[in-house]
Amino acid sequence: MASAEVSVPLIRTAKPLQPHHSLPSSEVLKRDLRLSIRDGSAYGLMIGAGETYLQAFVLAIGMGEVFAALIATLPQLIGSLLQLMSPWAVRSLGSHKWWVVACAGLQSLCFLPLIIAAWAEQISQAAVLVVVSFYWATSLGTGPAWNTWQGTIIPRDIRAKFFARRAILCQVTTLVGFLAGGFALRAGKASGNDVPVFAVLFGVAMVCRIISTVCLSLQSEPSPIPPEMRFLTLSEQWHRFSRGPSGRLLLFAVGMQVAVYIAGPFFVPYMLKELQFQYHHYAVLIGVSFVSKFVSLRWWGRLAHRTGAHRLLWIGSLGLVPLAGGWAISSNYYWLLVLQLGAGAAWGAYELALVLLFFETIHESERTSLLTLYNVANSVALAAGSLLGALILNGLGLNATSYMCVFAASTLFRGLMLVLLRRVPAAPIVIS
Repeated sequence: MASAEVSVPLIRTAKPLQPHHSLPSSEVLKRDLRLSIRDGSAYGLMIGAGETYLQAFVLAIGMGEVFAALIATLPQLIGSLLQLMSPWAVRSLGSHKWWVVACAGLQSLCFLPLIIAAWAEQISQAAVLVVVSFYWATSLGTGPAWNTWQGTIIPRDIRAKFFARRAILCQVTTLVGFLAGGFALRAGKASGNDVPVFAVLFGVAMVCRIISTVCLSLQSEPSPIPPEMRFLTLSEQWHRFSRGPSGRLLLFAVGMQVAVYIAGPFFVPYMLKELQFQYHHYAVLIGVSFVSKFVSLRWWGRLAHRTGAHRLLWIGSLGLVPLAGGWAISSNYYWLLVLQLGAGAAWGAYELALVLLFFETIHESERTSLLTLYNVANSVALAAGSLLGALILNGLGLNATSYMCVFAASTLFRGLMLVLLRRVPAAPIVIS
């Protein structure tokens, strides 16, 4: 979902497993690299043209500001619970690749009912909740298995540069899709009917995910189930997360997500309903954060290499604290553009550092199982934060003042999370 503080997860571009096999032939490797780039590009376009406009679509068909905010988080929680079957599915299929391909294909089909709904200009809240929950279940289901699978394909000596390039390209195509969607909606609104434009955007997103699925299916899988792979039970997963450095890091990450999402899902309703921004103004505002984020990523990577990811996590976290409060200072569009530049850079530092530190504490053989639990914990945090924000907004009434209270509460809670960050040990991280 799009929000004023754009946070495009880096989990799919994190350092994958070290391969447990001899390197593939140069031609197979080149083909896999090309296909992975095409998959990432199409995936980014799907996010930009489709996923980021789900909240705007809900608002456009009159479902209300609070529901539009909750649709950004509750389906992720439901989806994360459904994707708990991922380790079992991988084991049953005997393949990480084909589970990823199946999830990607099913995710593309989630856009079909949304296309029909946009064309008909009506859909029930329950139907939206079901469709978007299934969308997130298939999305989250691919992440851990994709990381493990790609680790058996991409050699370690080219991995860092390749995934950095792929991450930047994914950000760029997401931005392209998002900006194109914003200006298309502007044209639709100028003609007096913007809702059918969402059908076109969702159609583009579905085609892009189909292309992505085809690219995934054509990649090789030299080791369907790596020899040392372990599928942990839920109790074993919780045992790993509740102790040691990884447990402290997880507690901080979950706490910060709660704090961020007190306000995060409400930025889009605030912009489109309270501030009455046009779609193209909204698209540019979010796009600025995308640009700032992917431009800063390479610099943040070099900084983490020199000083360590723990210091980078502090930089990113400190940058996140005042962002929501900045929206309470002024609604001037140019001020918000400046704020978005800072938001993109802060999110880039925070997410890169978090991924590096988090993955450093997880043994490679347990990564698929533990990332599945992480998805659940992360989604619970998003839902908890959004529900707290909704309680504040409903309690005070839908007006500009109540939004300011939500933003202030988010800022306060973000500051409090720095206490948890002090408990996270400074582990040495080397970007290889």
